[in-house]
Amino acid sequence: MDQATVVSPRADTVRVRPGPAARGLSGTPALVLLATLIVSLLASSSAPTPLYAVYQASWGFSPITTTVVFGVYAVSVLAALLTLGKLSDHVGRRPVLLTALAVHAGSLVIFATATGVPALLTARVVQGLSTGAALGAIGAAMLDMDRELGTFANAVAPGMGSASGAILSALAVRFLPDPTHLIYLALIGVLALQATAIVAMRETVSRAPGALASLRPEITLPRALRAPVLTAVPVLFAVWALAGLYGALGPALVRALTGSDEVVLGSLSLFVLAASAVAAIIFLRRAGARTVMLLGILALITGVAVTVMAVSLGSVVVFFAGSVIAGAGFGSGFQGGIRTVVPLAAAHERAGLVSLLYVVSYLGLGVPAVLAGFGVVHGGGLIDTARYYGAAVIALAALALFGLLKKRPSRAAEPAAATVQRIR
Repeated sequence: MDQATVVSPRADTVRVRPGPAARGLSGTPALVLLATLIVSLLASSSAPTPLYAVYQASWGFSPITTTVVFGVYAVSVLAALLTLGKLSDHVGRRPVLLTALAVHAGSLVIFATATGVPALLTARVVQGLSTGAALGAIGAAMLDMDRELGTFANAVAPGMGSASGAILSALAVRFLPDPTHLIYLALIGVLALQATAIVAMRETVSRAPGALASLRPEITLPRALRAPVLTAVPVLFAVWALAGLYGALGPALVRALTGSDEVVLGSLSLFVLAASAVAAIIFLRRAGARTVMLLGILALITGVAVTVMAVSLGSVVVFFAGSVIAGAGFGSGFQGGIRTVVPLAAAHERAGLVSLLYVVSYLGLGVPAVLAGFGVVHGGGLIDTARYYGAAVIALAALALFGLLKKRPSRAAEPAAATVQRIR
């Protein structure tokens, strides 16, 4: 999964100013448009996952390359979120969105015309930068329009995009001709339609000075928040590391367990993980932050343990059962971790704190996946790598559980979570 949920880099530190446009798409229709845009962006980001086997067969690269191609996307999204996440507060939501969509469409053109690994790497970097820039503007615009509904849509739309992109891409590989071109061309058409609708959308902020200054990353950890952050960091890293494993090597694991090259079956691992995460977010949206995080950690430990057992036993049924539980742990663990920490920060501290949580989450998404690729090739192979990977995720989740149980409940972190948005 490329992104199940992300945090709005704006973090309520900017006062919304009415946009200059008197007319245009606004309210619930505009919010729905923005939610579908998140789905499209993250669907296009997960669409290459079922195609890695096709590329690997054609160009003969190793699993290390697959994980590196995946990892550079995570780093690129992180870089864009840290530098471009607040740009739309100064130049407007629509200009940033339209530019990001144009660049994103360019990445899909690179994918469609790729003839080797360098093109894949270039496409993923461009795709990551444009996705990060767009998510920052979308998250801020949705909170401008409707804080409660926008927060909820921001939480569930990324998982829907990751799940739908993987399964639709797999179906295209299975049933349509020339999938390595057709998938990307279809996505370009969808983005073009959405860009047209963005042009008609009402701007929610006025231009303001400070655009260049907003590009400077702001990463801070206030002394008073060190304990709750140290509690949340292990579970944030763990859930995103799990998403990285499924996004980079999930189809390969399913092939190893089933002995089948059926691409739709292979892509079900990422689909199940993302769909379960979305379901958990919806089901627990009214629960307290501590409760959500506790349930997320327990589900993560249980789900990953079941998945590791399935890998050892060679049972694909148990593997998917574990993926459902682990997906619930991913969605609730991330949401609970964010909601446990961010509401405790003062307004002037939130942007820097959110940036720190971005760094932890996206390093978790990219770095362990790349290391897993090296483990598959130079270590004990795919199955042993999955076992060690799962054990590391469980250890991190257990560390977070210890910190959470040791820490006294805080009323400040209950479900007000207006800063929670979703994504990789």
